[in-house]
Amino acid sequence: MRPGIWIAKPAAAACFVWAALAWGALDSWYGCWMLAGLLLSACGDLLLIPRAASAFQAGIAAFLLGHVAYAVAFASSPWSPAVLLVAVLAVAVAAWRIQRWLLPHVSADFRVPVLAYLTVISGMVALAVAASAAGRPVLAAVGAIAFAASDISVARNRFVDPSFATTAWGLPLYFASQLALASTVAAAG
Repeated sequence: MRPGIWIAKPAAAACFVWAALAWGALDSWYGCWMLAGLLLSACGDLLLIPRAASAFQAGIAAFLLGHVAYAVAFASSPWSPAVLLVAVLAVAVAAWRIQRWLLPHVSADFRVPVLAYLTVISGMVALAVAASAAGRPVLAAVGAIAFAASDISVARNRFVDPSFATTAWGLPLYFASQLALASTVAAAG
């Protein structure tokens, strides 16, 4: 089964990068930042294929930087300050609950990367919601929230309880979230 993953995951990641390019990612600063996030996510996909802890940590770093790129894209858009405040509060509560559930299962060498990742993705989600409220396509918020939800499946598989059932909903949700985010570049030109 592992050889198939080395073919399927990079091919699927290439599809969301190609889709963003086809929708005009290079036509705006927003699109360029989204494309950077998609490319970093594609790198993260490749780094999560090996089972080595060092590859997993590098994958976390790639995805973290991808979320930073997405956050910059959303911050470069018009966004609603009031909605951002509400989103930050809502996401902070969710992040607090997730870290309380997850951290008892995380080894000491992964705690700082996991907390940094949780902080960055929370900021990205809040900015996506605020940008959607100010006119960015609703798929920006949907894609960001779906990406965060799919990351819960990755964390559950890696740190809590590896299972096919978790992968069965998390992986399709991840790729759908990337396509949703990629599609938002069409409205940015």
